[in-house]
Amino acid sequence: MGKGHPAMTMTDPIADMLTRLRNANQAYHDSVSMPFSKLKAGVAEILQQEGYITSFEVKDNVTDAGEPAVGKTLTITLKFGRSRERSIAGLRRISKPGLRVYAKHTGLPKVLGGLGVAIISTSQGLLTDRQANQKGVGGEVLAYVW
Repeated sequence: MGKGHPAMTMTDPIADMLTRLRNANQAYHDSVSMPFSKLKAGVAEILQQEGYITSFEVKDNVTDAGEPAVGKTLTITLKFGRSRERSIAGLRRISKPGLRVYAKHTGLPKVLGGLGVAIISTSQGLLTDRQANQKGVGGEVLAYVW
């Protein structure tokens, strides 16, 4: 975005995050950056603890002149195996702004028969399907990762 152009409004920042991750992963980029939000950082934290990414970092935005700018940037360092095999096989957005998807604690989704991870937004924060099952809580099913 150049100067003077209003930023485009984002209807689904999580879908944008997953698309950026998917594209960077397909192109074997080492890292990918995006506008920061607490929810995106929470998703990145789950991806890291589940071993899908190496790390993530949040930085304050800076203008070309070196002054602080509005907002922060989330940078995710992708993870590849020794012979450059991808750690993430797929990412899918489940609950969308136009069609929210919720799961009760009794009906939590299983991704690839338990090989993948469902990221669920619960009253106790972002949890994986396994964590939500252990705590006996349901919530909004944000995404599947496998």
